[in-house]
Amino acid sequence: MRFSDTFLNDLRSKIDIEDLIARYAEVRGRGRTPVCLCPFHNEKTPSFVIYKDTQSYYCFGCGAGGDAITFIRNIENLDYTEAVRFLCERTGTDFPNDPVDDELTRQRRRCYEANREAARFFHAQLSQPHAQQAREYIQKRALTKETVVRFGLGYAPASWDALLKHMRSKGFSDQELILYDLARKTAKGSCIDAFRNRLIFPIIDLRGNVIAFGGRVLDDSKPKYLNTSDTVVYKKSQALYALNVAKNGNNDRLILCEGYMDVISLHQAGFTQAVAGLGTAFTPEQAKLLSRYCTELLICFDSDEAGIKATRRARKILADTDVKLRVVRMVGGKDPDEIIKKYGKERMREILEGAVNETEFALQSAKARFDTETADGKVGYLNEAVGVLAAIPNAVKRDVYITQLAGELQVSKAAIEAQVAKLYRNARKKEEKEVFGQAVKHLRGEDTPSPNPDKRRYPRAVKAEEHLLAALLANPAYLRKFASRLNEDVFMTPFNKRIFAAVSEKIEQNLSLMPSSFSATENEETVAYISMLLALSSQVGTTEKSFGDYLTILAQEKKKAERSESGPLTDADFLARIADCKKTDS
Repeated sequence: MRFSDTFLNDLRSKIDIEDLIARYAEVRGRGRTPVCLCPFHNEKTPSFVIYKDTQSYYCFGCGAGGDAITFIRNIENLDYTEAVRFLCERTGTDFPNDPVDDELTRQRRRCYEANREAARFFHAQLSQPHAQQAREYIQKRALTKETVVRFGLGYAPASWDALLKHMRSKGFSDQELILYDLARKTAKGSCIDAFRNRLIFPIIDLRGNVIAFGGRVLDDSKPKYLNTSDTVVYKKSQALYALNVAKNGNNDRLILCEGYMDVISLHQAGFTQAVAGLGTAFTPEQAKLLSRYCTELLICFDSDEAGIKATRRARKILADTDVKLRVVRMVGGKDPDEIIKKYGKERMREILEGAVNETEFALQSAKARFDTETADGKVGYLNEAVGVLAAIPNAVKRDVYITQLAGELQVSKAAIEAQVAKLYRNARKKEEKEVFGQAVKHLRGEDTPSPNPDKRRYPRAVKAEEHLLAALLANPAYLRKFASRLNEDVFMTPFNKRIFAAVSEKIEQNLSLMPSSFSATENEETVAYISMLLALSSQVGTTEKSFGDYLTILAQEKKKAERSESGPLTDADFLARIADCKKTDS
């Protein structure tokens, strides 16, 4: 969709980028440039900087950057038009009645419409005679009518084309249904329903849109669960089942489960903070999503080996967030659904309240692998336990667990302390070495991500190009003042040549050079890069002399590249290169 400059300028005037980002991350003040932990990648030291004067942001850790629209697009997983609509609703701005749709926006809207119609169809089928097996399964799982309605459960008939016929009657083409993964093409080229003879679980996003489906078999066929593949509105690694319900009134606590039925059973029993992954291993994107809606997370995975491995993986990913973790140990059943049915919701409440912290879970898991009644088993457990304790940064907390471990195994506390201290020192040395390495990279400018693929090949030229573009953004008049020396051919790298073309077009049309001005016409990579350049403009020389120096450096680098590519470097070339370098460095 395209929006008028007047409308966009009015919308931007109502948004404070710092206030907007503060709704999703804890912003820490630092003069005129507030910072926070990046909401788009896991980090422990803030590298996400907010620039209030340009109403933009840039992360020096992962390269994410842009304006309010870009931020909402990424944090809420929306396209450009949906992000604008989102901000309109938040600011009380009327959304234009007649914007022009682009193809991506049209496809996303059609996908939402198709999924909504399919969800209605599946839910209606559940009351039909041919859905008797599905209703018996629901009765067996002790789900109430209210729960079925609340989660929009449905049934996909065993027919090859029941949904297809219905969707065709609603104006959807086979090509659209295949694109949205509601139908699939056979080897013979015919079209069939993607879900057949399955109990259907609609997956709903935070805005109430049906974005995908999960389907469970009602017999012994495989696979047991079938899930929608990634589509134009759905990325399974970035969504969570039932978060649309669990985020409301959860008292800053969520319960992370493995599957749909665990979540539904917990909600029906009154534990309405439950969510689950979507047929894929737990991801950093899901961890970031969870951290936006809770300060405490209970990991409630199955008690089998697969569940224990999944718990370890989730703990590792969540360690880079500020979420307080506790791990629920299933006692008396494999999963929450089984425990609630066997012992009732009060027993489930006791188990949830008895969830242990990460350290206790790691110690219990280690102990379960050894027979501590034997000397070998005791030594094996101690070796793993000291590794767990050495990872605790708080000295008081370490001492508490060392004392507990010594008493539990009847081992000298001093011996355990010595071993823990040794491992702790080794870990700190390793960490210091990594920090030093990162500091060196920072001084060399190697740690700042760049979408420019030629940055390593032409580091000096790319640096000059970036400084020149930053100075141009700060002083658009340079485009005319240096017209005799400044054009696309000055740039060595195609990437920055394209950025220069986009910036100069805005200047020539007398348009804004803020990131928001590029959001509608450029991709996210370009908008992020513009944000980085704007940030850079306050750190580098932007005077006319500096601008001229950047042009000189680029001319020198271009000559060097031409000499290098033309053949072996002669003594005269080598001396000329040294002279060039001395001139530039002086």
